Order: sequence, then C-alpha cells, then structure tokens
Amino acid sequence: MPAYVLMTNHVHLLLTPDDADGVSRTMQYLGRRYVPYINHTYRRSGTLWEGRFKSSLVQTEAYLLACYAYIELNPVRAGIVKHPGHYRWSSYAHHANGETNALITEHAEFLRLASSDQGRRDAYRALFSDEPHAQTLRNIRDCLQTGTPLGNDRFREHIEATLGTCVGRTQRGRPKKPVDTPHETPDANRQQQLEGL
Repeated sequence: MPAYVLMTNHVHLLLTPDDADGVSRTMQYLGRRYVPYINHTYRRSGTLWEGRFKSSLVQTEAYLLACYAYIELNPVRAGIVKHPGHYRWSSYAHHANGETNALITEHAEFLRLASSDQGRRDAYRALFSDEPHAQTLRNIRDCLQTGTPLGNDRFREHIEATLGTCVGRTQRGRPKKPVDTPHETPDANRQQQLEGL
C-alpha cells in the first residue's frame, strides 16, 4: 500500500494490487476479519461499513502523487490538525520524515522523486508547500464517486479498449423517458388501407 489515512468515519487507501481482483479480495478480507474483531472487542453487532467501497484507477504519472497529497491532507481539510505531520493515523510521517511503517510498500513513482532517501523526503515535503489545486481535488473526488479512471482522455480510452466497455462519467438517476412521437399502429394502417379501397 503506497498511502493511507484512517479518519474517524472513513478511510482512504491507495493500493497497487497484484491482480485484477486484489482490491475486492482485500476489502472482503477486512469485512470477514476486522468487522467481527471490532464487534467482539466493543460488544456491538451489525455492519461496520456503510455500503460498498468506492474505487478508481489512477494514471500513475499524472495523478499518483496528487492522490498521496489528497489522502494525507484529509485530516487538515477536516480541521482535525493544522499540518499532516500532526496526524498519526496516516502515511505522511513515513513519506515526509522517514518513519518506519510496515504498512507501506514504496511505489516506483515515489522512488523517482530523488535518488536518496533524504532527497525523496525533501521532495515529498515540497509537494505539501501548496494546497493541491482545486480542480485536481474535484477530479479526484468526482472520479472516486463515479468509479471513473483518474487520468487524461488517452488513459481512459486505453482502459476502455482494454475492458471493452465505456468507463466515462455517466449521468446519475433514472434514464430519461423517450419523447412520444405520433405513430400509427398496424391496425390503423390496415384501416386506412381498407378505407382507401
């Protein structure tokens, strides 16, 4: 897992699965193991999650590090802390300060930030000098909510060609009713033909 944050009412996980079903299997495993553990420990019952998880494919070169920042700045945007380094339940301390974290597997894009560990940490902290651009935040949120791949048009076209299905944003809600157009039924046509004789 390259990045994560555990919030009070939700989590964000940036995962790089080994196969197509890796994310789904991980979430199923959590549901089967973690939920019973929490229910037993806190003497509660029922589900722990509200609905299915949401996911989106991410174009590595264009958006991966923006997703790191989006995830690790969550506690700041929520007003819990003023700086991501003050929140202990995220991957920020590992990436920015080099703290050991067994949950993290370094992504190649993160490793490309610099050739040394210290250089990577410095470069990573520099990513947080400015709040991510508002449009980038909207793109990340929109794609996550709709399950649309996060990337440029070429990336989405490649995903569509690979999957053989449309993956673009679709309008929510019921399909629109077709507009009624006057048409004649076969019986009406036959009646007109008979009358014309």
